[in-house]
Amino acid sequence: MPGSVASQGPDADPEAVARAICLRLLTLAPRTRAQLAEALRKREVPEAVAERVLARFTDVGLIDDEAFAAAWVSSRHAGRGLARRALAAELRRRGVDDDTVRDAVDQLDPEQELETARGLVARKLRSTRGLDPAVRTRRLAGMLARKGYSGSLAYRVIREALEAEGESVDGLPDDSFG
Repeated sequence: MPGSVASQGPDADPEAVARAICLRLLTLAPRTRAQLAEALRKREVPEAVAERVLARFTDVGLIDDEAFAAAWVSSRHAGRGLARRALAAELRRRGVDDDTVRDAVDQLDPEQELETARGLVARKLRSTRGLDPAVRTRRLAGMLARKGYSGSLAYRVIREALEAEGESVDGLPDDSFG
């Protein structure tokens, strides 16, 4: 944008440029420290300057990977029904460290995850009525797998839902495997 610090070219103060980039990105959406570091690297901000700005933003609370991860888990689980495994993968792709990822996904209660899977299956079940039970099972299991649910939990929930409808579950794997 003309007149912005970032548009002043080589004479611009690198620290002011880095601050402007980070503030603009944080205004658009919450970001992890790694995402901001990558944006600064792409804009060729010197590494030492980027580190100073990122450290300062972290100190004043503008960057908080723990809060980001906790909010991400809560939002994506509630909104998209994602399981722990999918949530952890998304956070890692955003540069969140493993300990922070583990802490964030551990906030998700296993019973809550089970109830979410049941809700997802119940919604999808309606659109599969009239299909062969094996086809229904495949579609439901695929949907849950894409959302990060384990095979054992998926088949347990699918078995419960099909049995509740009075559907035959012969040949459907039990939930005793991985």
